Amino acid sequence: MSIEVGSKLQGKVTGITNFGAFVELPGGSTGLVHISEVADNYVKDINDHLKVGDQVEVKVINVEKDGKIGLSIKKAVDRPERPARPERSESRPYSQRPPRGGGRGHDNRNARPENFESKMAKFLKDSEDRLSSLKRATESKRGGRGARRG
Repeated sequence: MSIEVGSKLQGKVTGITNFGAFVELPGGSTGLVHISEVADNYVKDINDHLKVGDQVEVKVINVEKDGKIGLSIKKAVDRPERPARPERSESRPYSQRPPRGGGRGHDNRNARPENFESKMAKFLKDSEDRLSSLKRATESKRGGRGARRG
């Protein structure tokens, strides 16, 4: 029997390690269920979920070229699809929405939008201020103006 990605199979747990469980599949092949694929919630100890000899339904999630088979128990369980996200309450297109508040207590209702050049100039000034204060702090720790200790 060929093992194909996406197929659901019944298997028997043949071994448990700290990183997952080995499952014997029909046809004699063995695959690994990684500990992250055992349950939807966090699994600290796989022994709390599986025992050697358990019959489990698994889904094939990958087949490597070297023959390794990746399996998942949590993806084998059919769950109802999540409901679609509710529609946004604002029906106006994004371009026609009023601007949001400026945050941090600023009132931007009458402010003109900044263009790229003014934003860049503001950034450069801020960057130079930070760099000069950093240089001052570093030079004072070294003994000033790059002087070397003797």
